[in-house]
Amino acid sequence: MAVQINPNIDPLAQRDIKELETKISKFRSGEISDERFRAFRLTRGVYGQRQQGVQMIRIKLPYGKVTARQLQKICDVSDKFSTGVLHLTTRQDIQIHFVKLDETPAVWNELEEEKITLREACGNTVRNVTASPLAGIDKDEPFDVTPYAHAFFQYFLRNPICQEMGRKFKVSFSSSEKDSALSYIHDLGFIPKIKDGKKGFKVMIGGGLGAQPFLAQVAHEFLPVEQFIPFSEGVIRVFDRYGERTRRHKARMKYLISEIGLEEMLKLVEEERTALKSKIFEIDETAYPGGGEYTAKKVPVEEPANQEKFEKWLKTNVVQQKQDGMYAVNIRIHIGNIPTDTARKFATIVENVAADDIRISINQGLMIKFIPKTGLPYVFNQLDKIGFAEPGFDSTADITTCPGTDTCNLGIASSYGITGVLEKMFKEEFEELIYNNDIKIKISGCMNACGQHGMAQIGLHGSSIKSGEYVMPAMQLLLGGGTLGDGVGTVGEKVIKLPTKRTPDAIKALLNDYEDNATDGEYYNSYYQRQGKNYFYQLLKPFAEVKNPTQEMFIDWGHTELFVTEVGVGECAGVMIDLVATLLQETEEKLDRAVETYQAGAYADSIYHSYAVLISTAKALLTSKDVNCNTQHGIIGDFDKNFVETGELNFEPDFKTVALAINKNEPTKEFATIYLETAQNFLKTAKELRQKALVNQVAEKAMIGAEG
Repeated sequence: MAVQINPNIDPLAQRDIKELETKISKFRSGEISDERFRAFRLTRGVYGQRQQGVQMIRIKLPYGKVTARQLQKICDVSDKFSTGVLHLTTRQDIQIHFVKLDETPAVWNELEEEKITLREACGNTVRNVTASPLAGIDKDEPFDVTPYAHAFFQYFLRNPICQEMGRKFKVSFSSSEKDSALSYIHDLGFIPKIKDGKKGFKVMIGGGLGAQPFLAQVAHEFLPVEQFIPFSEGVIRVFDRYGERTRRHKARMKYLISEIGLEEMLKLVEEERTALKSKIFEIDETAYPGGGEYTAKKVPVEEPANQEKFEKWLKTNVVQQKQDGMYAVNIRIHIGNIPTDTARKFATIVENVAADDIRISINQGLMIKFIPKTGLPYVFNQLDKIGFAEPGFDSTADITTCPGTDTCNLGIASSYGITGVLEKMFKEEFEELIYNNDIKIKISGCMNACGQHGMAQIGLHGSSIKSGEYVMPAMQLLLGGGTLGDGVGTVGEKVIKLPTKRTPDAIKALLNDYEDNATDGEYYNSYYQRQGKNYFYQLLKPFAEVKNPTQEMFIDWGHTELFVTEVGVGECAGVMIDLVATLLQETEEKLDRAVETYQAGAYADSIYHSYAVLISTAKALLTSKDVNCNTQHGIIGDFDKNFVETGELNFEPDFKTVALAINKNEPTKEFATIYLETAQNFLKTAKELRQKALVNQVAEKAMIGAEG
């Protein structure tokens, strides 16, 4: 049954929802292959789960901001279509799980009623823009980065330059040189600076975690604020054109920069400048939701119900704002999961006592702000009633973790399970860890680092160990990662692989060793560097022994069955398709976008859509000759070699010159007109060639049949 789209929501969102519904129908009928449909739905926030037939929905919340009404709407949607549990992510999104594919358009429709999008929450796009939760209230910030993060989100949402890149693209905005948004592990990271009274950013480029981490390099020590969007557009254009597309494990921008070098990368970015629709992009610092001055609410004054817990909470969870007399409150969320009934109660508390600006933190917590000092005991009491006043936010005891094998296709070991065991151990045996902010523990279910294990002082990622006929769950342990500040960080070193069931004892040994042997005031990473990797390997080696395993070592935390390494199954069976025909069909859709944007006067967008038509058409024709290309730049070169130089098709002087006219011309109406006509004619020619090829194939088969 077709979803009844709310006519009051954004027309672009209406179109997105209708398109998702149409694509699902075509996928069900076999008109679209599993692979092509997957690429489409991921850019609409629909992610296949480990469990067959259900989806994870990722809700895109720029810089982690969500209002009380929006949070209540997400709860309503979760209760209606999902399991009644919200999951907070390290990229400041909210995820809901176990949603039926056919219901995803209805989910999106209801969320858009509160201006919440799924668009480009997953897939090979610009992912959710993250930012320091403290932005706007940080005593150390040169200026509030929130309006700039919001402008970045708006500019690149549905932007044609970043809809079908080789891989995902991640962006962060830190509030100060403390770099709490981790600029050094992002494709683009921005740190605010003021130089000679002018606002700007230190720009980091090419960072990333995953199986092979790269630390970002400095692209600009100081880039004026009006230049950061044009520069970012240039970077994304270059990544789209030159980035790897076939070898997925090499398709991130960090590999492109590693291959061509930073200097060449910045040169290519500068070459794109002519084509940009905005050479300077001015930003109104008040023009974002909730922007402007805020007047604190009157909060009742009362005594804390639990004075001892309140004192711990004050020390670990409360932050003084730069605004005089105002305080922000951080909230620990165990494994990032919140039942909807609790989330609703929390939303009501926010409406009564704080600014309507809830921020999700990168360690899967929450923050509320603009609470007067006299109101803190009341806020504590209200939060404690719903289990939201546990001390130790962002401490050693506050572990960051991804869902792992609970829902993720890529999960190897249970990150939820071991997190629960470790946090219980800390509470019972290491209560003082709630005051320790030097040692962070982060866990990922696999090496892909959704839990950001690589930049923690103690990091763990899911793995396995073969023992006889069976395989036991394991954790790869890393030490020494962390943030140094101002775009500098360290990636943890792999020290040893441990059976999961012995990992808590190994962590206990690490903490006791640090307590016994570190000098006064010595930070953990300094201690790690002083002792060296081999020291810790030898310390932990007894815990890695698997010669005489017990039965329980073959059972993961939180499970009762024997451990098996497996990748979750896909949602639906694949179908045989004509790949060339599919590519041409998709190219028709790109041409429609080019025409629509041209007619709307959005000439820069139309030009990029026309460029996509040229590339996609060339790819389809190359595919018909079994020529595979890794990059758009490679497609251009291979098309000249296989079609133009052979005389099969004519381009003056060559296809490369025609296609790359995109970065040699201003985005004017005149050029957009010529470029669109070129794209239209090329697609028409390609379809004619394809039709002739199909006729010839039929004739050849008939001849072979007659001879047989």
